[in-house]
Amino acid sequence: MKQQKLIAALLCAVSTFAVAQDSLDEVVVTAARSEQRLTQTLLHTSVISQRDIQASGAVDVPSLLKSMAGVEIYQSGGVGKQSSLFMRGSNSSHTLILLDGVRINSATTGATAIDQLMLDQVERIEVVRGNVSSLYGSEAIGGVIQIFTKRGKGKSSFNGSIGAGSHNAQRASAGFGGSVASSTFNVQVSKYKTDGVSAINPALATNVNPDKDGYDNTSASVNVGIDFNADHHASISLFETTGDAQFDNAGSFANAADVHSGRSKLSKRSLESVNRFADFWESRLTFAQGMDDYQSFLNGVHGSTLKTTNDMLTWQNKLQVGGNNVLIAGLEKLKQQIASDNTVYTLTNRTDDSMFAAYTGDYNKQQVQLNLRSDKYSDFGTANTWLLGYGVEVMEAWRVTANISTAFKTPTFNDMHAPASWGSNPNLKPERSRNSELGAHFAKVGHHFDAVYFDNRIRDLIVYQYPSTVNLGEAHIEGMELAYTGQYDNTGVRLAFTKQNPRDAQTGQALLRRAKNFSSVSITRQVGALKVGGEWRHSGEREDVDINTFARTTLAAYDVANLTTNYALSKYLELLVRVDNLFGRDYMLAHGYNTLGRVVYVGLSYQP
Repeated sequence: MKQQKLIAALLCAVSTFAVAQDSLDEVVVTAARSEQRLTQTLLHTSVISQRDIQASGAVDVPSLLKSMAGVEIYQSGGVGKQSSLFMRGSNSSHTLILLDGVRINSATTGATAIDQLMLDQVERIEVVRGNVSSLYGSEAIGGVIQIFTKRGKGKSSFNGSIGAGSHNAQRASAGFGGSVASSTFNVQVSKYKTDGVSAINPALATNVNPDKDGYDNTSASVNVGIDFNADHHASISLFETTGDAQFDNAGSFANAADVHSGRSKLSKRSLESVNRFADFWESRLTFAQGMDDYQSFLNGVHGSTLKTTNDMLTWQNKLQVGGNNVLIAGLEKLKQQIASDNTVYTLTNRTDDSMFAAYTGDYNKQQVQLNLRSDKYSDFGTANTWLLGYGVEVMEAWRVTANISTAFKTPTFNDMHAPASWGSNPNLKPERSRNSELGAHFAKVGHHFDAVYFDNRIRDLIVYQYPSTVNLGEAHIEGMELAYTGQYDNTGVRLAFTKQNPRDAQTGQALLRRAKNFSSVSITRQVGALKVGGEWRHSGEREDVDINTFARTTLAAYDVANLTTNYALSKYLELLVRVDNLFGRDYMLAHGYNTLGRVVYVGLSYQP
């Protein structure tokens, strides 16, 4: 019944129009590897803007992604704890996370520690759903999420914020940026600390240390850009975040007195040169390094270190081939290196040499997109991917889109090159996917609606089958996403609904921790200097593994309400009060792990 009411609200919203202030000219870059208007993308794309981030008062990237259509997130015990992201029901390693275009994932686990990315460093987020390996290579089976750090613009100015909340949470950030002559710059530092709660519920698991599991994060970013003239530009970008998190262990071999902790460090460095050699030709040369460095501790004593370094060299050329038609062609080299102080891998580095091309054509009321990419890995061989998309305006403000595409996910170093006792298999093939989708889209000033049906089949899944890891099985995920944003005078509405069926294609068994239905509704109202917002999130039942017996169990459906209030004390100074889980609902995202309960946060920010 709740889902039916939400669909009715969506359809009602896109058929009702009022005076609105939002623009249709918002530009995104992730869906085609070049600039496009959001209303012209052929892949289902959403944007979390700086305005959204500031108004939310949320702390970390996972907090905002939870409300997006097609995106599910679980976090094992609160802010800073291990998170998994499931996009369109695919595995947590099937979504590519980019930070300013740079990979920061672990090559041993295949995942990206998005739980370490604090929003005080973030300018905007672009979410592209569906197979995008034909643009970016491995991992992009469920989609791509690109996170952009803050850039300088306009008159040089300071920004800052402070705040405190439940569980002794403390938050502060400061930055300075702007434009000087032909240069732009921005420097941002932030700090977040909380006592947290016990990650695992002692009532549900054995031998658990019931103490609070805290988290402490320090982040910094630097971005500098120089315009030599109208045709030549260079930039340098630096980012680093370090998070210290305590966590719990449980089970018959655990010690309830032990204190487990881990230190996660993500960093990114990039140097880029953008040169227009002719009116029709823009060249972009980028050297970048992304790093994931994790250290574990037991009772304060160092246990192990596991480090991934991703070195990337990309040469991308953008050619204007007539009117609004664009051809992208490029070469990319990725070198992945791992280092471990207590695990002997049979191989510690590999390379990927790739070529890619993408054509986007705008023919009055019709759009086409064609992507081709070939990746050649040194340890398993070649993976070729492609995408063909088409869109047509069928009536005023309405478009219909369709696309079919392929994607792949490379085996990790743990899968292929770990010790034989782990079950590694050097003969593994990459996981491969074929996705098809059909969408209807509406865009008018102040209103944006997307309805997309998708069907994704993933084969050669990498699974452990004693005594070795093998390519076995197939997943089939089909579903529908509905998303709407609208502005009615001083009232904003944001709705998202996802219905999906992620399952093992051979057994029909549901994939773990993924709901068949989940949704969110957000409404904000501006009254003079006061802005009040409420959000409701719903998730249906999900299957999981019992923390004690490892047998399958079912997690109950849940509903969570959040409340946000912003009050402008002056043109640049704002007071924020945010209450998460307003009614104190008790629910689980992963079996045996606690969520935070009701959380109150009060903050003060200065944003010129």
